[in-house]
Amino acid sequence: MPEDTVHLELDSGRVVIKLRPDLAPKHVERVKTLCAEGFYDNTPFHRVIEGFMAQGGDPTGTGTGGSPHPDLQAEFTRSAKFVRGTVGAARTGNPNSANCQFFIMFAPAPHLDGQYTIWGQVTEGMELVDRLKRGEGGGGSVRAPDRIKTMRVAA
Repeated sequence: MPEDTVHLELDSGRVVIKLRPDLAPKHVERVKTLCAEGFYDNTPFHRVIEGFMAQGGDPTGTGTGGSPHPDLQAEFTRSAKFVRGTVGAARTGNPNSANCQFFIMFAPAPHLDGQYTIWGQVTEGMELVDRLKRGEGGGGSVRAPDRIKTMRVAA
């Protein structure tokens, strides 16, 4: 369904994410809102850890930025697992602090199951996510992180 599909455009091509409103309706609605606002355009993947995940969605590129919208209540589930391609909501130590940042899993991470909100799954283009530059881009880093060109709902 196009209204539950996000196209994340990178310099290297398109990553397709199937949204999971069945698991996290509030987070999916937030992602759709931010996509419609163009919020994610030109934001970096500021934290990319080999064998773990790629994190983006922070306009400051530091890992501490948010959107103008309020934080979201956690929508944890035990019915879905963090596997390769899972898209989750990044947060602080407070379970109800997810706002705009997200991460895409490179590999299964059972220690995250039931601890973070899952709002999507990569269905195409995971090989492009695999090629994102590794490292942490915040602060005074000399590493230029890969950036999201645009991120839009397909509908």
